Amino acid sequence: MSDIQKAMALLISTFDKYSGKEGDKNTLSKEELKDLLQNEFGEMLCKANDKAAIDRIFNDLDRDKSNSVDFGEFVRMVCCLTEMCHEYFVSRK
Repeated sequence: MSDIQKAMALLISTFDKYSGKEGDKNTLSKEELKDLLQNEFGEMLCKANDKAAIDRIFNDLDRDKSNSVDFGEFVRMVCCLTEMCHEYFVSRK
């Protein structure tokens, strides 16, 4: 597999690792999202332990207001964070 294909497989397996612990295996509940953010992003998201910040992130991601985050919404978050990291490191060169 190419590096991009490995990255795609890793996104899928990471989402699956956290989704479905509380009901629907195809979505993340707020608690599942919180666990994912804390465990997978750690210090990168310094507000991962802040309940109000988690609520804001969850509400921003839950575009269809289904009270859950689906895979597409999760991927959009990862893409946005990746873009911000890229911009940060490019500006530091």
